[in-house]
Amino acid sequence: MVAKQLSVFIENRQGRLGEVLNVLKENDINILSLSLADTTEYGLLRLIVNNPELGKEKLTEDGFSTILTDVIVLKITHQSGSLQGLLKILSDNNVNVEYMYGLSIDGEEASVVLKTSNVEMAELVFKNQGVKTLSSKEIEKL
Repeated sequence: MVAKQLSVFIENRQGRLGEVLNVLKENDINILSLSLADTTEYGLLRLIVNNPELGKEKLTEDGFSTILTDVIVLKITHQSGSLQGLLKILSDNNVNVEYMYGLSIDGEEASVVLKTSNVEMAELVFKNQGVKTLSSKEIEKL
């Protein structure tokens, strides 16, 4: 199942991240995970939120440049080599991982967000292997 990631381009200046978070807070949008990468001029904030479409709408209204991206939220057991094994399955099917970051730890499982070179193929590969992924609808309920 594919999930939507909300990405926000922000100037690398004091207080700008807080402005993004305030817009989300004011619109009751819950952040489940985030990743922030920066350069000297700007930052790229990647978010998994409970309502990505509303988040995009409200941030755009507030003057932020945003995009929604299809990603896979992958459930992984807490065992040595679990992530490596799942990534090998993608590699064996010629799917490249472009980036990833952690989502959360829930009891016996952890979750990671994956952006791949071919989201549809990655989704099919994981489905065929019986690997649990989360959809945007399931994420809304977290």
